[in-house]
Amino acid sequence: MDRVVIGMDPHKRSATIEVIDEREQVLGQGRYGTDTDGYQAMLAAGRQFPNRVWAVEGCNGIGRHIAQRLVADGETVLDVPAKLSARVRVFDTGQGRKTDPVDAHSVAVAGLRSPNLRPVTADDATVAIRLLVDRRDELGRTRTETISRIHQLLLELIPGGAKKFLTRGQASYLLRTAPAPVGIAAQTRHQLARELIDELTVIEAKIRAADKDLRRLVTAAGSSLTDLNGIGPSGAARLIGDIGAIARFRSAAHFASWNGTAPIEASSGDQKRHRLSRAGNRRINRVP
Repeated sequence: MDRVVIGMDPHKRSATIEVIDEREQVLGQGRYGTDTDGYQAMLAAGRQFPNRVWAVEGCNGIGRHIAQRLVADGETVLDVPAKLSARVRVFDTGQGRKTDPVDAHSVAVAGLRSPNLRPVTADDATVAIRLLVDRRDELGRTRTETISRIHQLLLELIPGGAKKFLTRGQASYLLRTAPAPVGIAAQTRHQLARELIDELTVIEAKIRAADKDLRRLVTAAGSSLTDLNGIGPSGAARLIGDIGAIARFRSAAHFASWNGTAPIEASSGDQKRHRLSRAGNRRINRVP
């Protein structure tokens, strides 16, 4: 029996599918909820076709939740990049208007025509590393924002304010030794600064715990990235988590293009020159 491709346009609460054969003939369509009942109905509709493959748009984004459920149920799932399905939609329709059925058809056609789509695999340790390093980065940003707010308050409470690189202990000492606040405004600033310093204590404890977990996971992954000068646990975790399976890149050039370190041509007339790409994974190419 010919292979069929089940194209899916996923959303948080619903998914629209279209089933096509190798001649791009439509064999079925439908819109299903992503709750348990809706998902089971969609799975049953797809399993009417024995030789099937699911093509899901954005399996690293909005389509991740449903793609992982399909993989867990033993289904073969291909990741269709949103840019690829958008090109198919424009070529097929002559314009870029989006509806869920049109998007599902575009995803199905892209899944049928594109031989090098990435098969989706079940979440593994690299996903856990990426989740944790994302959380570590979030904590770092929160720490910076909290210190900036403490700086602002200390500038009003202490003549000259505080130095640029301020630790929690230094902020606490400055607040304790600051002149007694006079007036309701100064008292409120003092109270808010105290609360922010307490919040900073909690944030820094969470950062230390996240760093400890990252070291453990990076070590368990068998990575030697931390042996490189300037690469710590967070940098190694970012590389491992975002890159995932290195085998998915066909060559070193493919990897360089993905991470934005491959130079691109920027020639004009007789002048031949290249420049660094501004595309690619910006988190990867700025890792120390």
